[in-house]
Amino acid sequence: MDWGTELWDQFEVLERHTQWGLDLLDKYVKFVKERAEVEQAYAKQLRSLVKKYLPKRAAKDDPEVKFSQQQSFVQLLQEVNDFAGQRELVAESLGIRVCLELAKYSQEMKQERKMHFQEGRRAQQQLENGFKQLENSKRKFERDCREAEKAAHTAERLDQDINATKADVEKAKQQAHLRNHMAEESKNEYAAQLQRFNRDQAHFYFSQMPQIFDKLQDMDERRVTRLGAGFGLLSEAELQVVPIIGKCLEGMKVAAESVDAKNDSQVLIELHKSGFARPGDLEFEDFSQVINRVPSDSSLGTPDGRSELRAASSRSRAKRWPFGKKNKTVVTEDFSHLPPEQQRKRLQQQLEERNRELQKEEDQREALKKMKDVYEKTPQMGDPASLEPRIAETLGNIERLKLEVQKYEAWLVEAENRVLSNRGDSLGHHTRPPDPPTTAPPDSSSSSNNSGSQDNKESSSEEPSSGEGQDPPIYTEFDEDFEEPASPIGHCVAIYHFEGSSEGTVSMSEGEDLSLMEEDKGDGWTRVRRKQGGEGYVPTSYLRVTLN
Repeated sequence: MDWGTELWDQFEVLERHTQWGLDLLDKYVKFVKERAEVEQAYAKQLRSLVKKYLPKRAAKDDPEVKFSQQQSFVQLLQEVNDFAGQRELVAESLGIRVCLELAKYSQEMKQERKMHFQEGRRAQQQLENGFKQLENSKRKFERDCREAEKAAHTAERLDQDINATKADVEKAKQQAHLRNHMAEESKNEYAAQLQRFNRDQAHFYFSQMPQIFDKLQDMDERRVTRLGAGFGLLSEAELQVVPIIGKCLEGMKVAAESVDAKNDSQVLIELHKSGFARPGDLEFEDFSQVINRVPSDSSLGTPDGRSELRAASSRSRAKRWPFGKKNKTVVTEDFSHLPPEQQRKRLQQQLEERNRELQKEEDQREALKKMKDVYEKTPQMGDPASLEPRIAETLGNIERLKLEVQKYEAWLVEAENRVLSNRGDSLGHHTRPPDPPTTAPPDSSSSSNNSGSQDNKESSSEEPSSGEGQDPPIYTEFDEDFEEPASPIGHCVAIYHFEGSSEGTVSMSEGEDLSLMEEDKGDGWTRVRRKQGGEGYVPTSYLRVTLN
């Protein structure tokens, strides 16, 4: 069963049905788009949550890292972060395979539907025009027959009238003959028009429109099939990430099972065991006799030791310094405030724009010259003197643009020389930068905490908690080894370009010279300072480092 045979007279019904089908397709595309946005927002919130609770920069000697509960928590956060990545993959798959492809397919279907219905309306219009011509020929034939009959009666009446002259009778007969001839021609024309219309009508209902309806049926069935496949892509996108999500959940389970209370207790003992013997009994001091008191050797509270510990505690306070604020960038005309490669690109763009404007002005000048020549040869077309101001203005613009082109060309040469001078010979064979570290770089809030647990200990010594006493800790003399550097500890050269878009990072250009402020702590990030200002972390694999 097909539409061309069964629905030959339902043109409007098919028009509404196909439009409804396309509306449904667009509605599904919109639904999937909003579903992808929900997935994207969900993944973004998960990543933000993980970033909030994930340690900013865990040092190797950070005591918290040695506890199984902290390790499990970090592992759990990483699994949640991986889970968020899978939600992003679902959103990406839905956006590309469903939204983009189905939206494009919908546009193609709309164009095809429009073409078929335009073809059907043209066929209907042609048939209606043929019917109108048939009606016109029919009315003409009817009118000519009445006129012929009337002329015949008039001729017959005059022929029988004895008072009518022979000339009147002859004229009436000629008029009747002429009307009869016109009626015969109208009859033949009407018969031919009727035959033509019947042929066109048969072609319209049995061939032309069924073909159009069959094309619409094929289009609609293809749309339904594609929509069904789109429904399946919704579940397929989820099924593709199910194995990885299962591994993430399994990793969370393993992290939970790896918590070891006994081990954490042993770690705490190993970290904070003092090794001192317990204090002995205090001797009775009899103030009634003059006796020199000898304190217990094992006592911990000697004044001298206390003062030494306090002195050591005061010396252990390391200086803290945040990243210096970036200098306010002053935009210059030659773009010298930009890195060399960026400066070269911007100058090249400006030079191309000036050359296009210069070519446009020169073309306008030539057009004005030709117009002036035409005015001089044909004064009635215009006054040549009226073009002089525009020609002068164009010449001024050309001179100005030529000077700007020369200026930008000179700056471009200097920028290219700067790029070549900053790019070492060893950089030529690098074609693709390695992947940046997978761990997040430290942000500004954690940049000052570069000594791990040592700074934590210093903070605890400076701001004791309410549950502890005000006495400083026993061991503080070793904290002086962790003084943070206030000056560069070396220099480095950027092997690749890096766009510092994350918090705590800094951008750098290929071949740029940088000051080394802190070495890689094992997480793949190195802190550097740019010559034009700005400090932050960049991937260690993007640098060639030289220590002082």
